[in-house]
Amino acid sequence: MSYFSGIFGTSPIKPLQRHMKTVLECTRELVPLFQAANRDDFDMMATAQARVSQLEREADTLKKELRLNLPGTLFLPVNRRDLLELLRVQDQVANKAKDIAGLALGRQMRIPSIMQKDFEAFLLRCLDAVEMALNAVNEMDELVVTGFRGAQAEIVHDILRKLDSIENDTDRMQVALRATLRTIERDMHPIDVMFLYKIIDWTGDLADHAQRVGSRLQLMLAG
Repeated sequence: MSYFSGIFGTSPIKPLQRHMKTVLECTRELVPLFQAANRDDFDMMATAQARVSQLEREADTLKKELRLNLPGTLFLPVNRRDLLELLRVQDQVANKAKDIAGLALGRQMRIPSIMQKDFEAFLLRCLDAVEMALNAVNEMDELVVTGFRGAQAEIVHDILRKLDSIENDTDRMQVALRATLRTIERDMHPIDVMFLYKIIDWTGDLADHAQRVGSRLQLMLAG
């Protein structure tokens, strides 16, 4: 088996899937973080932020291990560069979650009460996009077996269509949130307004990066 592995290399698909699973877990910690913020429970907020950072580090470790152990030549219907690019885009999701958590805690940000319900719905929809990206990555085992063709490829295409639809939802929700904020910004401290716009934008980036994971898979299917 060691001789075989030396020739053909170990499949990178499982580590890639573990990485994306950790990325999703990282982003999910943003939900209790903002719930704590809206209760002015900054101790709980700090606990959630620490969990985000921990999971981002775990994802980073998985990324580095995969890069170091990825064979120079893969006996797979996908090239090494495409896998590394997919890994890079996955990692951007976790990095953005870490940025959001760090800024929110550092500023002890509380979403204005008029926006809290819509912001949580927006965040959850962005997390739906990350989960859908994971679903697509989890299909890669079967895609490799079928050479990225046939019925399995159509299953992935369907997942990616759903991912695009979710990302479109998040775009509309983001526009609505920014419009609501614009109606109340004169009653807020200008610095708080500036950072709240940034939080909204960065949260939307979670869905954007998740869609880019799908786009990388789309390119593999087309290759």
